[in-house]
Amino acid sequence: MDFEGVLAIVAIFIGLPWMILHYITKWKTAPTITADDEVLLEELYNLAKRLDERMDTVERLVAADDPSFSPVRRLMPDQEKDNQQLRELEQMIAEKKGTRA
Repeated sequence: MDFEGVLAIVAIFIGLPWMILHYITKWKTAPTITADDEVLLEELYNLAKRLDERMDTVERLVAADDPSFSPVRRLMPDQEKDNQQLRELEQMIAEKKGTRA
C-alpha cells in the first residue's frame, strides 16, 4: 500500500471523525442566552415600545401646535409592516411565558 492510500485512510477514519466531534463539542459548549438575559431583553423591548409611543405622542402634539412642523421620517406610526413584526415578537414572548408557567 502506498503512502497516499494510508494517508487517505487515516484522514477518513481518524481525522474526519475527530474534526466532526471537535466542532460538535464546541457547538454544545457555546454560550447560550440565560434567563436573566431573557428578562433583560423583555424589559428593553417594553422600554423601546413605550419610548416609541411617547415619540409618536410628542410628534402629534408638536404637529398640532405648529402646522409647518414636518416630523422626520423615522418609523411611520402604525405602519402595518412594523406592527406585524411587533405582533410576532409579542406572540413569541407570550408563548415563552406560557411554557414557563
